[in-house]
Amino acid sequence: MGGKKEYYVHESSIVDEGAEIGAGTKIWHFSHVLKGAKIGSNCGIGQGCCIAGAAVIGDNVRLQNGISVYDAVTIEDDAFCGPHMVFTNVLNPRSFISRKHEYLPTRLCKGCSVGAGSVIICGNTVGRYAMVGSGSVVTKDIKPFALVYGNPARQHGWVGICGTKLHFDENNLAVGEDGRRYVLKNDEVFPEDEI
Repeated sequence: MGGKKEYYVHESSIVDEGAEIGAGTKIWHFSHVLKGAKIGSNCGIGQGCCIAGAAVIGDNVRLQNGISVYDAVTIEDDAFCGPHMVFTNVLNPRSFISRKHEYLPTRLCKGCSVGAGSVIICGNTVGRYAMVGSGSVVTKDIKPFALVYGNPARQHGWVGICGTKLHFDENNLAVGEDGRRYVLKNDEVFPEDEI
């Protein structure tokens, strides 16, 4: 490989040979990135994280402290994972039965946020720009732009790209805090410029 690394790794962390890490990414204290893991550019990997060898993390992702990203987990660009949120990989784990062949794919889509202490049950997708409130348990797919929280997580509204709650008028139109306009159609939200 040779030359200067284009990313930062704290001296207490371990990055196995064969992991791919993009430029500008920072890996902080006591973390471990396993061989085969793919981490994009400009990511922040907090203290005490573990990234498995078949995990894929996009660009500009923030993993706060104490997160394990298991095999079969994909985190797309610009996603945020709050401190100590949890991924799972099998539905019926037993210490005495190997179920690695049963790992279910889990996906966090572009720009979504998962609050501190939340649990994402394997096999589910959190839609783009969705917001999962702290301490939630996600047991099913979450729609793009949905605001969900609770155990199990249930929808309590919609959020815009900047993460603030949207308030729709009688014509099913909303303006986000950043001035973007959104349309509510067939129980789904779309930025107006995408319709």
